[in-house]
Amino acid sequence: MMEGLAGSIRRRVSLTAELVAFPHTLFALPFAFMGMLLAVGGWPGLHEVIWISLAMLGARSAAMSFNRIADRRFDAENPRTRSRPLPSGRLGVSWALAVLVASCALFFLSAWSLGPLCMALSPLALAIVLGYSMTKRFTWLTHAWLGLGLAVAPVGAWIAVGGPLSPVPVLLALAVVCWTAGFDIIYACQDVGFDRERGLRSIPARFGVARALAISSLLHLAMVAALMGVALTARLGAVFYAGLAATAGVLLYEHRIVRPDDLSRVNLAFFTLNGWVSVVLFLATALDLAL
Repeated sequence: MMEGLAGSIRRRVSLTAELVAFPHTLFALPFAFMGMLLAVGGWPGLHEVIWISLAMLGARSAAMSFNRIADRRFDAENPRTRSRPLPSGRLGVSWALAVLVASCALFFLSAWSLGPLCMALSPLALAIVLGYSMTKRFTWLTHAWLGLGLAVAPVGAWIAVGGPLSPVPVLLALAVVCWTAGFDIIYACQDVGFDRERGLRSIPARFGVARALAISSLLHLAMVAALMGVALTARLGAVFYAGLAATAGVLLYEHRIVRPDDLSRVNLAFFTLNGWVSVVLFLATALDLAL
């Protein structure tokens, strides 16, 4: 009986991690840490590091669970997404709602633990990250809204550690918006036909795959320019510039392997390469400040 219970718990935990796309937290958390490090010129106290990490976990899990609930009908109709936990029936909506409530509670608790200003701003931050799920119903700028949701991370972390008024968090947020919108456009190219048929908005559905990929390239170029602004304003050194050069190389490769007539490597571009982008930039920032 105990083995059966343990197996059931493991399965439920695994399905919950799949529901909230837990590995995707890797995309935003390094940028939150970058905002934190740049705000104080190094590592703050353990209290801030722990609660910023938990705030990110809560916000990301809330955003993903809400997205899966809101889009479950479309996910069930789309051959690419019908195997997800909710449309496949492996998890129920009631469980997803419980995950959503628990994730929001964790986010608000973390914001409260980080200080009055973070707590005061937390409803706005949560509204931004949850609002993305509805934007594809009325605007093809949905990718920019997703970018804004991830950009909350470095700005929130900057505020959490008491960073001063500065253009640095604004430039870092701009970089995150451009980066996220760029790779989300690539990901959305897979669903052009489905989105047009269902009346869902996206840049690929509005302008076509070829133009969408060109727009994605321009956004990633803008990301590199914004990060150059971060480096100059924060007076970062050679280590950061090396990391930025590596990032530019990864983004260039990403755009070389995804073409209008060949979308077979979209998942490599979306998941693997963009995971490396955020990690490389965080490590470059941390090492540069340490040295």
